[in-house]
Amino acid sequence: MAFPPGFLDELRSRITLSELVGRRVALKRKGREYAGLCPFHNEKTPSFWVNDQKAFFHCFGCGAHGDVIGFAMRIDNLSFLEAVERLANEAGIAVPETTREDQERARVTATLHQVAEAAAMWFEQQLRMPAGKAGLDYLRGRGLDDDTIVRFRLGFAPDNREALQAALKRTGATEQQLVDVGLVIRPDEGGRAPYDRFRGRVMFPIHDRRGRVIAFGGRIIGAGEPKYLNSPETDLFHKGDNLYCLHLAREAAAKGRPIVVAEGYMDVIALHVAGFDGAVAPLGTALTEAQLALLWRLADEPCLCFDGDNAGRRAAMRAAERALPLLKPGKSLRFVTLPPGHDPDSLIRAGGKSAFDACLKQARPLVDIVWEMETAGQPMDTPERFARVQAALQGRLGEITDATVRGHYHDEIVRKRLWELRRGRSAVQRRAAPRRRLDAGPPAWFPEGAALRIAVHDLDPGRRERVLVGALIAWPTWLHELSDDLASLPFGHADTDRLRQILLEVAGLGLSAPDEASALAAALDQADLAVTAAAFQADARLWLGAGGGEAARAQWQHIAEYHRTAAGDAAERQAAAHALASDPSEENIQQHRVLIERTLRSAKAGPEG
Repeated sequence: MAFPPGFLDELRSRITLSELVGRRVALKRKGREYAGLCPFHNEKTPSFWVNDQKAFFHCFGCGAHGDVIGFAMRIDNLSFLEAVERLANEAGIAVPETTREDQERARVTATLHQVAEAAAMWFEQQLRMPAGKAGLDYLRGRGLDDDTIVRFRLGFAPDNREALQAALKRTGATEQQLVDVGLVIRPDEGGRAPYDRFRGRVMFPIHDRRGRVIAFGGRIIGAGEPKYLNSPETDLFHKGDNLYCLHLAREAAAKGRPIVVAEGYMDVIALHVAGFDGAVAPLGTALTEAQLALLWRLADEPCLCFDGDNAGRRAAMRAAERALPLLKPGKSLRFVTLPPGHDPDSLIRAGGKSAFDACLKQARPLVDIVWEMETAGQPMDTPERFARVQAALQGRLGEITDATVRGHYHDEIVRKRLWELRRGRSAVQRRAAPRRRLDAGPPAWFPEGAALRIAVHDLDPGRRERVLVGALIAWPTWLHELSDDLASLPFGHADTDRLRQILLEVAGLGLSAPDEASALAAALDQADLAVTAAAFQADARLWLGAGGGEAARAQWQHIAEYHRTAAGDAAERQAAAHALASDPSEENIQQHRVLIERTLRSAKAGPEG
């Protein structure tokens, strides 16, 4: 909405920023400015400053900055228009409508809000009437006391086709307004009288972000379908753009409390009563993009709560699918899984607040759900099956539009989880297979006996890393056999580790030999590592020979095994030295001496002696 020139400037001049901020933040005057603890992030030393002369606030800790409108938007999770309307009301000035169409639309909308509010009040009255006894008994049977019933404005719609419309018409509402709000249905067939939409149901009013009634949900009492009935789409109500109890959750979010998304009205009410007052629910549909945007305005990682049955798991996966393309840095979801057979309402009634709190503390990140979507129940005991799962996961990651988030998901799922899984499976296979003796003689074209062992032992750790990685760049076909060994090697140099990650990525593509070599070359060029890779290859060919045959591959395994053992010994020596420095006990002295002697023996005998 466009405002006339000068309106916003007048609004800002009518409100003293320090007074507005001072209602939420304890401010101390510092010269011409005010200082306090920032309300937008946790801090112990004040870094939040307010300047009335310049009419802005600024936090040097988190970077929050703005004027009176910006502060109102941030502190109460308001839209721009909502903040302007609230501040204008406080300042005693009217928010202008710019056109006749705007004025007429605002007038009609305000009238429909009045009709919806009148309906909510009537439903509340009916709950306390004799006709509402069944509804009141139902709510009390679900554990709700009178204070809760009043707080959530619960009501009852009598099983009568004309009771609501007759009552509201007496207040001045027209039949068309009742139809426009979704309270009355006008049949398509001519001659049939309009009738009330909600009959014989406990009523749950639905509010917009500002707390105005815009629609209703009704739960049938006794037999009948559907069990829950919601208002239709109207000018006031778009179910995919709102959440049940959003107006209450906004207040909770402003206080830093968790946002929890449940599936039903009673679940949300039970959570609020138990102290989880950031609870909301979608309105009869799976989460929409608009609802996710609303949730992310309230919290960076809202928690989605689903039943622990198959339907709950399917709902979690649908939410994950909807969220993936929308992810941004810092914006994600967490997933709460309840015990089988429980929803939030039943769990809280059975185990109290602590039972749900324990589940909330075990909420899992979105990446776990994405992983399970493609791996749960999928065998990966052959290369082909493993490749199928990997392709499915990479397809999921391709749905993430933000490049930064997509890159981190790739690191977590492909580089970490898949390779750990494959390495673990390969380790089991290696343990089951006959082991090759590491002290078997070297290939004939290498220096013989002790000369070979001394040569390998004389390689410093960095040079060993260069040889091990350079060999796989020179002969990428080795990756099919040696990728698990490569992934598990302890590397201490950044360039070596970067090259290893590229090699593992290429190996995971499952390409043919010529395509694999081309893909590796392209990846090295893209990472600006082609020159480094060439130097590593030269080292590998120097120590392993130019042919790259079976003998060279066997020697690669000798060097890898020695490198792994040497790194472990070095770590053990370092730990023993630290222990000795902090506690020069006889036990620590003896342990340090044993490790030094073992190192000296290894130096004399070489890696295989």
